[in-house]
Amino acid sequence: MERVLGIGGYFMRAADPKTLNAWYLDCLGIDADEHGLWRQPAGPTVFATFESETDSFGSRSQQTMLNFRVRDLDAMLAQLRAKGADVSEDVQDMEGVGRFGWVTDPEGNRVELWQPV
Repeated sequence: MERVLGIGGYFMRAADPKTLNAWYLDCLGIDADEHGLWRQPAGPTVFATFESETDSFGSRSQQTMLNFRVRDLDAMLAQLRAKGADVSEDVQDMEGVGRFGWVTDPEGNRVELWQPV
C-alpha cells in the first residue's frame, strides 16, 4: 500500500493574503519564500479528528485548526501579546504530550501552539 510521506502544505482562504502572510511571518516567524515554501526542523506531527461539537477550534465555523510546534510556549505567547495578537489566556498541560496555547490570527483563524514534552 502506498502511504503519504507527510504534510505537503496547509492552505487557507484569506480576504487579504499578503497581510495575513505578513502576520504569520512577523508574529510566528514563518519564513516562507515567494512560493510559500517553508523548511522547518523535523519533528512530530499529529493527525487527529475531533467530535463535530468540539470547542477546541474556537468558532464552530472553523473546520480545521493549524498546530505549530514551539520550543518555549511561554516565550511565544509573551511575544505574541507584545505584538498585540489575540492570545487566549488559557494554557493546557497534557501529561506525556506537552503544553498548549492558542492565538487567533487577524482573519479569525484559531491557531494552536504546542510545546512537546
